[in-house]
Amino acid sequence: MKALRYQGTRDVRIETVPDPAIVDARDMILKVTSCAICGSDLHLYDGLIPTLLKGDILGHEFMGEVVEVGREVRSVKPGDRVVVPFNISCGDCFFCKRELWSLCDRSNPNAALASKQFGYAPAGLFGYSHMFGGYPGGQAEYVRVPFADINHVKIESDLSDEQVLFIGDIFATGFMAVDVCGVQPGDVVAVWGCGPVGLFALRSAKMLGAERVVAIDRFPERLDLAKMKCDAITIDYEKTDVLDALKELTSGRGPDICIDAVGMEAHGHGLEFWYDRAKQAVGLQPDRPTVLRQAVMACRKGGTVSVPGVYGGHIDHFPFGAAFNKGLTLKMGQTHTHHYAPALLKRIESREIDPSFVVTHRLHLEEAPKGYDIFQNKKEGCIKVVLKP
Repeated sequence: MKALRYQGTRDVRIETVPDPAIVDARDMILKVTSCAICGSDLHLYDGLIPTLLKGDILGHEFMGEVVEVGREVRSVKPGDRVVVPFNISCGDCFFCKRELWSLCDRSNPNAALASKQFGYAPAGLFGYSHMFGGYPGGQAEYVRVPFADINHVKIESDLSDEQVLFIGDIFATGFMAVDVCGVQPGDVVAVWGCGPVGLFALRSAKMLGAERVVAIDRFPERLDLAKMKCDAITIDYEKTDVLDALKELTSGRGPDICIDAVGMEAHGHGLEFWYDRAKQAVGLQPDRPTVLRQAVMACRKGGTVSVPGVYGGHIDHFPFGAAFNKGLTLKMGQTHTHHYAPALLKRIESREIDPSFVVTHRLHLEEAPKGYDIFQNKKEGCIKVVLKP
């Protein structure tokens, strides 16, 4: 089959590799009908996630048709159309039973490796380095899905792939980022980063009852989409002081909820940003926490800072004193996709939202290297790339 393989920093290639096979009685094999390039894939592309090896197959946002199942699989069969959550869960461990799906204790075969970095290991992820299990990803013609009875959402309507694909990752991620904050009527929600996750966080905040949502970015096409599709107030951080603007919008109080939808490769200005960039460039720090610092400083007293943006390690100059003295609540973590995806599918089926609004580029799988380039470098107004095998 054809698959996208990592060759080194900013070097990904379509190559021919062996077809996946059933290796456990609980597996299924999926023929991929659509996959996407996620913002967190760019951290891999930039060489910032350790334990990614040359030849690894990338991609964790995909869906398709079941073509084969193991002898113990009961809830799916060949011919079924499914979306696959990006995180892999067993369904039966301590964490899965508590619906903390992204913290599954059994799906990461390299738990010892992840524990060295994080203290304890999170769940395995598709196509996201050996620290997260070393599973081949879904930017391919076929993929093996472990624990098949648990790791799927069946699509039984005529909705298009682009309408349902994102419940497996970015829609669920944006929604959870807001949901865990307990939005109240009248709340102001500020979102840093108007990529796909940020856009879904903005839409989700409106769906969950926020009075106003504020979109912070520097790319006009992203800010325009946030305004048109999410009814957002927009701030271009290259033209406006963000903290001053947020104070003015909230009568000096600050937003009730601040969401960092950027993560470890944030852009910014000033000495602190260049300090982070220099440390990241020489491998002394994996993350640039510009947005995280700003969100903590901007949030109102007693408010909530939510972090769906990916972080990989230790960060310097974190304003923990501000978080403590303002009594902030911090929410973060990989998305519990299995919990959110079925409910989000119902919202799509009821026409409350059409998630395909984020898609700007549709390419063939063979063009995936081009897709990474235009997404990473924000060429052609790129916001989201969907690939078709």
